[in-house]
Amino acid sequence: MIKSTPIQRAGELSSQEFVTQFVNTNTPVVLTKITEQWPAREKWNTDYFKKTVGETVVPVYSSKPATGNDKQDAAALHLSITDYLTRLENGENDLRMFFYNILSGAPALTKDFSYPDCGLKFFKKLPVLFVGGKGAKVQMHFDIDLANILLCHFGGKKRVLLFSPDQTQYMYRVPYSFSSLHKIDFSNPDTNEYPALKKLNGLTAELEHGDVLYIPSGYWHYIIYEEIGYSLSLRAYPAGLKHKVELLKNVAYLHNVESVMRKIVGQSWVERNERLAVSNTHKALEESV
Repeated sequence: MIKSTPIQRAGELSSQEFVTQFVNTNTPVVLTKITEQWPAREKWNTDYFKKTVGETVVPVYSSKPATGNDKQDAAALHLSITDYLTRLENGENDLRMFFYNILSGAPALTKDFSYPDCGLKFFKKLPVLFVGGKGAKVQMHFDIDLANILLCHFGGKKRVLLFSPDQTQYMYRVPYSFSSLHKIDFSNPDTNEYPALKKLNGLTAELEHGDVLYIPSGYWHYIIYEEIGYSLSLRAYPAGLKHKVELLKNVAYLHNVESVMRKIVGQSWVERNERLAVSNTHKALEESV
């Protein structure tokens, strides 16, 4: 197993305490009090979603990697929320709702939460919802927008494994992407085939209904839905010129190069980058000895 320690849990914090202890130090934390007064804490379950926004048609995404000329961010299906949640109840664990903007797509849900006064400047046009079934896994990645995130979790248990950005050289990052090699199962890794994983030191959060995980900018994260769960992501873009330049590079350069090369070159581009993910990481591992 990859080395990891439990993420600290905290109750009542002032905004100054939160910023000083966690934001300024880029330290993840599970906050247990933020959602106590939110209607979502009482309401958000499968039946409520079906009743409130069940007829809304949403894109759902497969965990299988895109191949050839396929777009990485293409939806596998479009389903009504009722149909999708019924599939989850019947055991579906591959299809996930991913980065779904409820402000534009399901505004009835926006009355169920509020933005906390915690010292972060939230981008309030982008409250996004993630939903998965029991056993669903989310590939190891970091977010292209480098946001500081409050991941507000409801429903069944969800496990999150985090790694700080300074461990990127050992993550088997795929060039021109924001993810690790898809074939690596970070919950049960083959450290003989991928020895650099032995260098990692992660943090683990076991999220219960109503918990809020603070994920600092640039942190890698791998997620396992232990039961059907719903997570609302409230996002605050990081300050500072360095982060803004890196964000621009991610969005305007790396993402576009990846999209164009997949379209022109296809599967050979994908396989090239997967090979480089391994060779680059093993080179870094050799240099660290």
